[in-house]
Amino acid sequence: MGINCNFSRNHYLLLGIVCGFLFSYYSPHDYAEYVAECPEVTEHTDMLSTLEHNNEFEPQLNLEQKPMIAKKMVKNIIRPRYYYSELGIREKLFVGVLTTTENVDTFATAINRTAAHLVNKIKFFIHADNVKSNFNLKNIVGFTDTREHLRPFHMLKYLADNYLDEYDFFLLLMDTTYVNARTVRRQLQHLSVTLDVYMGTNLDESSYSDGKSEEAARNEYCDLHAGIILSSGVIRKIRANLDWCVRNSASNNYSSNIGKCVKYSTKIKSCHQSWQGIDIASYHLNSYKIYRDFHLIAKDDRFNNAAMVYPVTSTDDFYLLHAYFSRIHLKQNSDVKRTLLEDAMQISNGTLSNDILEVRWPLGVPKSNPPESRHDVVPWTVLNTTHSFMYNSEVNVQRLSAVDEEDMRNVLNKTILEATRNNPDAEFRGIHTAYKRFDAVRGMDYRLLLNFYDRKLRKMVQKSFEVIKPISLIEIVPSPYVTESTRVAMLLPTFENQVLETEQFLESYEKTCMDSQDNTFLMLIFMYRAETPSKGDEDVFLPLKNIALALTEKHKQDGSRVAWVSIRLPVEVSSKVGNSNRYYSSFYGPHALMSFAAVDLALRKIGLESLVMLCSNAASFRPDFLNRVRMNTIQGFQVYSPIGFMMYPCEWTGLCKPCENCDVGQSSGYFDRANYDVVSFYSNDYVFARKQLEQVLPIVRSDRDIVNLLGINATQPITSGTITNIIDLFAKSNSKIHVLRAIEPNLRYGRSISNFLSNDPYGEQFSKLHCSEETEQRQCIRIASKKQIGDVFVQYSKQFANREVV
Repeated sequence: MGINCNFSRNHYLLLGIVCGFLFSYYSPHDYAEYVAECPEVTEHTDMLSTLEHNNEFEPQLNLEQKPMIAKKMVKNIIRPRYYYSELGIREKLFVGVLTTTENVDTFATAINRTAAHLVNKIKFFIHADNVKSNFNLKNIVGFTDTREHLRPFHMLKYLADNYLDEYDFFLLLMDTTYVNARTVRRQLQHLSVTLDVYMGTNLDESSYSDGKSEEAARNEYCDLHAGIILSSGVIRKIRANLDWCVRNSASNNYSSNIGKCVKYSTKIKSCHQSWQGIDIASYHLNSYKIYRDFHLIAKDDRFNNAAMVYPVTSTDDFYLLHAYFSRIHLKQNSDVKRTLLEDAMQISNGTLSNDILEVRWPLGVPKSNPPESRHDVVPWTVLNTTHSFMYNSEVNVQRLSAVDEEDMRNVLNKTILEATRNNPDAEFRGIHTAYKRFDAVRGMDYRLLLNFYDRKLRKMVQKSFEVIKPISLIEIVPSPYVTESTRVAMLLPTFENQVLETEQFLESYEKTCMDSQDNTFLMLIFMYRAETPSKGDEDVFLPLKNIALALTEKHKQDGSRVAWVSIRLPVEVSSKVGNSNRYYSSFYGPHALMSFAAVDLALRKIGLESLVMLCSNAASFRPDFLNRVRMNTIQGFQVYSPIGFMMYPCEWTGLCKPCENCDVGQSSGYFDRANYDVVSFYSNDYVFARKQLEQVLPIVRSDRDIVNLLGINATQPITSGTITNIIDLFAKSNSKIHVLRAIEPNLRYGRSISNFLSNDPYGEQFSKLHCSEETEQRQCIRIASKKQIGDVFVQYSKQFANREVV
């Protein structure tokens, strides 16, 4: 029986789909298995595995029989502190003197007085066992090794270890040698420091004996008594061969020992008396006695041109030689100055103008820089022998200080002497007009118009004079090293009527300091009146305490926090604050001495090594201001008092455009020089100054001592003089603390008066504010400039004039 199977084309299609599905389902998905055994496609297989199984790939390192080499740490580049260290700029001359204990107070002192101020540095070397503490000289170095022939090598080693990279040339000599330091420095200016220099005077015949011929010895070594000049390159080579020099120093002759060492280390065969055309000569006195034969010695040209004179047998001879050579140098400078002046005045026979030749009076003093705008013009001040007039826009007449008054008298006396020398018949009768101006480029200029009576003509005449005190040698005042990473402890005193201002200050403080993680700490000082509660819901400062706790909790991970300390004011100063106190630029009002009470009581919570900045709740600042506080406040050296910019209440007056972030300008405010609320100092400097003036200003150790500070219950009134703020404290104390007071555009005032006027739109309360006394007027706030107020007067006067016409 047969079965007939007939499949249609659709049946073949379905069967093909089923077979394909089964084949794809059971086929392997890892293509690497098909190519793993084929060497020619191994690289392609790895790429497929990386692409498809990138997340599952874990490399394994085979470290067997392989040395473990530590990876080199990348070192940070440390920049030198000063530019001259990085650029390799060095001082010119170091002087080293070998002396003894017996000669320290005589010869060594004489050398120090005649040469120390003319060279870059000078040191005296003696034995350490003879060092005593009562020497007048402080630049003494002692060596413990008492072997006499090794003294010069100890000196060379000391110079190589401590001053090799700081000086170009080293002058070594004995304590019986006078140094004409001006000549030595002038000659060394022409020598190149790139070559090895071994200069001096050849050793005398009687000073050396070492088995060689005396003639050969004189041609090899320099005499230490006449001074030996070594370059820094020679000192560096000597340091590398110092052991050989010590082993081969047999004699006690310092000059020969140094000469042998130089010859072996540098291969310099002999002492150079002249190098690169420069001759640094010396003069041997032989049997001359200076006090007796000086008139004979002064006729010798070799003596007048000598850089070193030896041997000097008494200290008086040192001072006599120094006076003589100083007079020679003064005469030479005068001749050079006169020659230059004549050449400058006679150049090209007047065919070229002095402006083209840049010939100025006096010669050598530069011309003033032309001002860039009218605001940069240096003004002339009218004055007489006692007062100055229109010194600034705030003061019409001002008494000259003691220094300025003495300076004016000296200028006037010298001018009168010059006038009578040129005209003996002139007799001074008085000052007609006098002006002075300080130019940072030229110096102090004076223009005087004086009245004289001419005895020959028998009439009064007027003569004009121009006097200048040019800027002399400019010196850089050394200052301790400071950084911008110091923590600033800010103290913020707050009275009961200033809660709003303090809240605004805390808001800006969080944005400026705490959000940027600036290294600061804020302590609020709450000034409670005698009857004001300080606990519970009735606490007037409770909102500020809550804000302080919230800010501390929010930024506790950054280390920033806000703390507070409370002070209870005495009954005598606990009266309610009137609105007139808001007219003061200082938020202390008439009680400026309260700043001492706030700092005295707050420092106990901070410590004596902190950088403290006493701040004002009416102020706002930028981060750059805190960096300037850190740089300008130096422990044991300087305190900083910035002059902030007082903003006009533009929103209330309508005379200017309100803009807190704009640059300072005359239309938006003024620098308040009478405000001393913000000052920065170190705690230990403040404590030292307070203890010195404790008899004048009693120290506040508790709330009860505030009465003594203000002198309220004292049987005798406390005469505190002019000490009204912390800057006066440092200025009047005997401490050597500098007081830096400078304008600070990033410190702005004006928050307090703006808050007060915002609640007084019609000026009813403001019209009642007044400054009665003259001393208080300088401390009052100005709401607009004189020009703005003048424009208002002119505008209203025109309106009233038009009404009258109508």
